Formats: sequence, structure tokens, C-alpha cells
Amino acid sequence: MTETVAGARTARDVLAWSRGCVDPALRAAVAQLPESMRPLAAYHFGWADETGAPVSAGSGKAVRPALVLLSARAVGEWGPALPGAVAVELVHNFSLLHDDVMDGDETRRHRPTVWKLFGTGAAILAGDSLLAAASEALAASGHPAAREALRILGAAVQDLIEGQGADLAFEQRGDVGLAECRTMAEGKTGALLGCACALGALLGGGSREQVAHLRRFGEAAGLAFQMADDLLGIWGDPAVTGKPVFSDLRNRKKSLPVVAALTSGTAAGRELASLYAAPGELAGADLVRAARLVDQAGGREWTRAEAAALLERALAHLHAALPDARGAAELEALAVLLTDRDH
Repeated sequence: MTETVAGARTARDVLAWSRGCVDPALRAAVAQLPESMRPLAAYHFGWADETGAPVSAGSGKAVRPALVLLSARAVGEWGPALPGAVAVELVHNFSLLHDDVMDGDETRRHRPTVWKLFGTGAAILAGDSLLAAASEALAASGHPAAREALRILGAAVQDLIEGQGADLAFEQRGDVGLAECRTMAEGKTGALLGCACALGALLGGGSREQVAHLRRFGEAAGLAFQMADDLLGIWGDPAVTGKPVFSDLRNRKKSLPVVAALTSGTAAGRELASLYAAPGELAGADLVRAARLVDQAGGREWTRAEAAALLERALAHLHAALPDARGAAELEALAVLLTDRDH
């Protein structure tokens, strides 16, 4: 672990700083969306209520734009990377809008989801609009590396889509292996966090080696982040996460803790498999029982251990990138927060 470095901010301070830097540019990008899409995007980002009246409902943690800006700052200047930070935040929220439709989630950040209020078609179109705006943010930046940045972003989006597609397919299968579940999570979450770090390093003026190492740092930290998210999807407090209790189990998701339990070869794992295969909706006592079985089969313990190992791998790549001391300290602090959080 990095020693305390003079001037280095805490992870929460970094997230607040990132949000302050990115919000004006993000709002400007949303203002350029087609007129029909702007109110939906403003509602999703927590800037407006369902009538369009301004509110401050919270816009998420801004982890991905923070990774862009910190990676740029660690190898050069963060200012030129701002369009990259906006782009990854737009892509992330495109994925959230579509995920909520596919998963049938009715709440996000303690409010009804966009599809629940405005309909599934409108939510899908709003997500599509954000995705197009992400590419425009990079293309219009005028940065000499904009073309390469667009290629990196496009590849990450394809990986994200592949990961989400696998996640959906797993819900209909009873034979999901741990390796393929891990690959799914690498695409669904790790790819975009790796992209965020690579974009930051590229747009901030880093070398090819620094871009490669910071990408791998982000990918490993992103997979650890997904593992923490999977734990919260089962045991997270709805008052903190903004999602229903046992939300992943209710949808019979084959998340990493669940698949680790299902493939554990234990009695609890076999009982969980029978429960997951039973007809009808999982609810009430069945959800409590499923969460207990995942824990008894070792799913929670395995996920925590894997997240810790991934954090160590991420930090090895971070230090191999030879960032400045403050940049390394702040990126490390953020990576630690991602793997040890309650929301």
C-alpha cells in the first residue's frame, strides 16, 4: 500500500472534486440531446423530477470520471481528459438505463427508474441518446488523440454489451461456471473502468506503457468493484443502496457469489440450485433462505477473498505505470474504496 503522500486527497474528496469538475460539462452534453430526451436524462441524473422541475436528487458516485481525471493527473494534466470523463459517465448511464429495463428494477438511487415512470421504450431511447452523446463528447474535443480515444471507448462499449448479454443469458441457465461468470463481470464492469483509466492516461499525455498499465489497473479494480456490488446486491441495506432488499436474488441473477455457491459442491450449494430452479417468483422467506444458502456455501467468503486479490493485482499495475506520488496515492485510495463500500 502507498504511504501517506503530502497533498493527496481522500477517496471521497476525490469523488467530490471529480463531480464538481465533470457536472458542468455533463450538463452541457445533456443540453445537446434531442428535445424529447433531455427531460428523461435530467430525471435519471437526479437534476429534475418527473415534471421537469429542478431538484438535487443525487447523480451517483462519479467513480468512472474520477478514474479518468486521476489517471490523467497521475501521468500529466487532467484538463485535456475532461471530455473523456464526460464520455465514460454518459456510457455508464446509458448502461444503467438499459439495465433497469432488462432487470425490471423499479428503483434506483431511492427514486422510481426512468422506465417505471416514462415507459420502457422511452428509457431505451434515452439510453441510446446518451451513448451517441458519449462519442460526440470525444469527437468534438479537438484532442490529437481523439480518434484513438474513440476506438478505446467503442471497444469497451462492445465488451460491456457482451457482458450484459451474458448476464441475461445466465438467468435462463442452470449450468453457469465460475470462469464464464467471471468473464461476464470483466466485460460488464471491468471493461469500462479499464477504459476510463486508459482514456485518462491517453488524453493526459501518458506513454503507451502507462496507458496499458493503467488500463489493467482499472480492469482489475473494476472486477473487484463488481464483486463488491454483487455482495451488496444480496446483503446491501436498501436504505443505503437505493435498491430493493435481495434484488439480485429476486431476479435469480447468476452473480459471482451465487455462482461460487452453486459450484461449491456443498449441500448448501445443491439446496440453492434447487431453489433457483423451482418455478415461480422468489419472494419473502425464499429470498432470506437463498441469501443464507449463498453464505453457507461459501459464496460470500470466496467473493471477498477474490476482491482482495484483485485489489493487489490492480495496485501492482498502478505502480508499474510509474505515476507521480500523489496520483498513485489518490488512485489507490479510490481503488480501496471501490472494494470496501456499503453502496
